[in-house]
Amino acid sequence: MSPKTEPQLSNQQLRTRKDLLLAAARLLKACGRKPSMDEVAREALVSRATAYRHFPTIESLLVEAPLDDAVPTPQTVFGDDPSVDPLERIDKAESALHDMVYDNEAQLRLMLASSLYRQSSGKAKDKVPVRQNRRGALIEAALGPARDLFEDAAYDRLFKALSLIFGTESMVVFRDVVPISSEEARAVKSWAAKTLVRAAIEESKR
Repeated sequence: MSPKTEPQLSNQQLRTRKDLLLAAARLLKACGRKPSMDEVAREALVSRATAYRHFPTIESLLVEAPLDDAVPTPQTVFGDDPSVDPLERIDKAESALHDMVYDNEAQLRLMLASSLYRQSSGKAKDKVPVRQNRRGALIEAALGPARDLFEDAAYDRLFKALSLIFGTESMVVFRDVVPISSEEARAVKSWAAKTLVRAAIEESKR
């Protein structure tokens, strides 16, 4: 049983958003210039109106497009990894995403600012995601081989708790709120992620 995601986000909406990001990335590489939203929509085989429902400006789309390609995938992290230890695997997944986040801090802050503005201004459309959930696939891939160790409720809570540790938001905390180096932040997150996994395993044994 997979962790529950926000029910209002359909698979089609998420695929459309992903298609727009991929189309923008292709055009950026092929054209060597800033494409228009019309060009991106045509490349993604969607209408201009659909493109604007997902990204209110071409700038918000083009900030995120290069990041989409930079995010480690389950295949790149675990493709040749035979390990089944959930502690080892969750640490490996977090480490890969940590490096990507700190390497792309400026762009990720712009992307985060854009999504926060859309939510706070009321411009986010119903059933249209303002963020791509990239961390979820990594967490699921990390825990997958040991899935039988977790009861469903414990796994669901674990997935959600790990989602707080993985990604951009924790970087902002460790840069702005509790300012520490990237290396120390990585050590703290490693400890936290493994502690949560151990707790979920123990909870599932009761």
